[in-house]
Amino acid sequence: MYHPRPLALSAQHHPHSHSNGLFQPEDEEPLAPPDDTSSDEEDAAEEYEWEPPVQENNSDIPSVELDDPMDNDDSDGTDRKSRQHAERQIFEQDQVTTVPYPDSRAGKPITRAKVQDANTTYGSSMSDSENPYSPFSSRMDWEIAQWAKLRGPSSTAFSDLLSIEGVNEHLGLSYKNSRELNDIIDKQLPGRPTFRREQIIVVGEAFDIYHRDVLECIKALYGDPDFADYLVFAPERHYTDDDETVRLYSDMHTGKWWWNTQKKLDEQRPGATIVPVIISTDKTQVTMFRNKTAYPVYLTIGNIPKEICRKPSRRAHVLLAYLPTTRLEHITNKVSRRRSAANLYHACMARVLSPLENAGLDGLSMRSGDGILRRCHPLFACFIGDYPEQVLATTVKTTECPKCDIPPDELESATAPFEIRDLHAVLDALATIDVGDLEFVQACRDAGIKPVVHPFWERLPYANIFQAVTPDILHQLYQGLVKHLLGWLAQACGPNKIDARCRRLPPNHHIRLFMKGITGLSRVSGAEHAQICCFLLGIIIDARLPGNMSSTCLLRAVCGLLDFLYLAQYPCHSSETLSLLDEALVLFHDNKQIFVNLGIRNHFNLPKLHATRHYISMIRFFGTTDNYNTEYTERLHIDLAKDAYRTTNRKDEFTQMTRWLERKEKIHPSAKAVSFQTLISDYGATYFREALARYIAQQNHLDESLSRSRLEALAANVHLPFHSVAVYHKIKWLSVDARGHGDPLITVDSVHVMPRRTGTRQKNDALPARFDTALINNGTGQSVGVEGYRVGQIRAIFSIRERDAQFLFPPTHQPPKHLAYIKWFKPFPSTPDSRHSMYKINRLVHSGERVASIIPVSNIVRSVHLIPKFGPVAPRHWTSNNVLKECDTFFVNCYIDRHSFVTLR
Repeated sequence: MYHPRPLALSAQHHPHSHSNGLFQPEDEEPLAPPDDTSSDEEDAAEEYEWEPPVQENNSDIPSVELDDPMDNDDSDGTDRKSRQHAERQIFEQDQVTTVPYPDSRAGKPITRAKVQDANTTYGSSMSDSENPYSPFSSRMDWEIAQWAKLRGPSSTAFSDLLSIEGVNEHLGLSYKNSRELNDIIDKQLPGRPTFRREQIIVVGEAFDIYHRDVLECIKALYGDPDFADYLVFAPERHYTDDDETVRLYSDMHTGKWWWNTQKKLDEQRPGATIVPVIISTDKTQVTMFRNKTAYPVYLTIGNIPKEICRKPSRRAHVLLAYLPTTRLEHITNKVSRRRSAANLYHACMARVLSPLENAGLDGLSMRSGDGILRRCHPLFACFIGDYPEQVLATTVKTTECPKCDIPPDELESATAPFEIRDLHAVLDALATIDVGDLEFVQACRDAGIKPVVHPFWERLPYANIFQAVTPDILHQLYQGLVKHLLGWLAQACGPNKIDARCRRLPPNHHIRLFMKGITGLSRVSGAEHAQICCFLLGIIIDARLPGNMSSTCLLRAVCGLLDFLYLAQYPCHSSETLSLLDEALVLFHDNKQIFVNLGIRNHFNLPKLHATRHYISMIRFFGTTDNYNTEYTERLHIDLAKDAYRTTNRKDEFTQMTRWLERKEKIHPSAKAVSFQTLISDYGATYFREALARYIAQQNHLDESLSRSRLEALAANVHLPFHSVAVYHKIKWLSVDARGHGDPLITVDSVHVMPRRTGTRQKNDALPARFDTALINNGTGQSVGVEGYRVGQIRAIFSIRERDAQFLFPPTHQPPKHLAYIKWFKPFPSTPDSRHSMYKINRLVHSGERVASIIPVSNIVRSVHLIPKFGPVAPRHWTSNNVLKECDTFFVNCYIDRHSFVTLR
């Protein structure tokens, strides 16, 4: 999980840290609002200006959290408080009560076994033990090989480069061309198992399958020294309290499947270490030409923490196989063709996974990367795929739920009862294949499956394919329900209205601006649907419906679906917060009739909608959804299928692709002096001098309770010995590798504070001004809820020279290095709008002027996105660049990322 660490101006820090995956507030002085109304009698009217006093300078400003979301609520204040309490239990928990598996033998090493880690074993096998880069002659030799395989040009181009006279000799390379480099990689470097080519006979016809040994792949992941410090070997139960009343679900070992399966396995073979095998399949198009497709199968194991698994760069997934992609066009009967295709799929998958049968029952000795030996039982646990893959794997009929027995015409129901499909009845039906064809077909029909000959999961120990099918955020939600929702909203609100509002949204780090609108997009990716979700609810708030129909139900339906989407992606859930998922789903179902009333739908019997009813039980069973998300394997398609195809010569694609993969896996102050006048004219910091004088006066009288009149009198006597300051144009919040996984720093949020920049005459490259809005903490804000927060527009970020600071401020209260000039918005109302649960705020104006003040940058928590209140028709003169200036009323967007969802929802 990423833990953002804002850096000094490339960034400052958030006022909260993130510890052990849970939000934890820092110990810091509460920042009280100053007394600065227009007269002594108006001292209580603090809403005219809210200016948190500067904290004592501290170079170790606390870091922030970034990887969790929260907060679903409605207009009822009691419900809101109870939900926030449930969420604080998991996101502000100091510690977790861990209950280990009762049999201490589970996951324990084999006693008296020799311990030798993977790196030592590899080093001892090298002929030149003194050379750390062996079999390469030097570091340069190895780095050029790494570049050639991971970043370099085609094999022919690389060979041509090395053939230039003097290049090879000057660099001292141990290879003269790509062929020789490939030989070194293939024969002298350790790597993941090689691919083998086999033929599968189905209906009298042979098909090629390329696959690796599944047990060797599991050993490679389990024994990877990069994962040795993080592997999990036994199930646990996690709770938020010592009384063990509120259970937590996160990584796979915290779910019920591992615990229950360990109990079953202990009845036969106590002392086992379960290795949960997670399989995913998805046919992907590798080129836009000639309709070339690949059918990859990926594998990972549940012992590796999800924070590592979900990053393709960590190589915690293995490409296990390429299945045949034949369309069986020689079979003219469509029913027979579909049945043959299903039998071919299962025959291939059964061949690839068959070694799991004996290994799962009897176990096998495996060393983890630290050299410790355990008796491991690799067990098929999860199957990841989109709906067509789920139907194919479970052998159920299209339009049916692959997990349960609910009738297809009741998929739209939120209350219709269902049961998980009966595995024993299905296995009994499959066993009738030896009785006769007619009996087999009839038995399968009675069991609710297609007559597939020996599905791949039929003989796998402790496997239940109907339980193994996991939620699919990418295809079920983003590419499923969200895709449907966009079409429905375009019909309800009108495509022109929606697109016009998209073009007028203010910029933000998390917001992609679709300047051509969203209703005309084609081939929309899951990432694009996720980007659209960030602002979708806000752009329809004031849209008129046909016949002046009330939009309340529409807004609530959209709100319910978006809430479910964000809640489903929490990296940690409790037994209490799981109820929020159900509440969000109920909110959608209670209001979905609006689409029928508008004539857009006549039913909602969508398998992807029904699938949402299984999310809660699956999170309890296998942990949170980021343990098994096709979004990660979609990225692997690019890395391991499409890139591989581009490196081949397109003749014998799959043979070349597998060789390429084996080789790849083995190598593996913006302005120093800006005048006050420029700050006023170009940055809009209208009262910069006055605000700075007031700030200085405050810091020199921290022991006094200053009234407004007293503060103004003190500020009037402040003399500024300078007329310019260093100015910064961006704040960045960077991720922190808090768990020591070796993750690189990435920008997780940013705020832009830039005046208009003129372009050159030759190029039309002028850039408009951009002054972002941000969420600002007064020192009491927590990770859940808006209490203690205020929205402001940042007009300038600056610093005061050290010598000037020493002159202006007392020695005991020197200012932070970076300060910000903020124009304020009014405080958050006590409750959000009951129709869509977004907070509505206005500019804070006093005597016709925007209220502003100076604060330390450390009080800026993160960027915030404001959605304009468009009204029935978006004003023509509003643009993305000027809407923050032209509009007076905004809705605070809680969907820009999961952290804003935590705080603002």
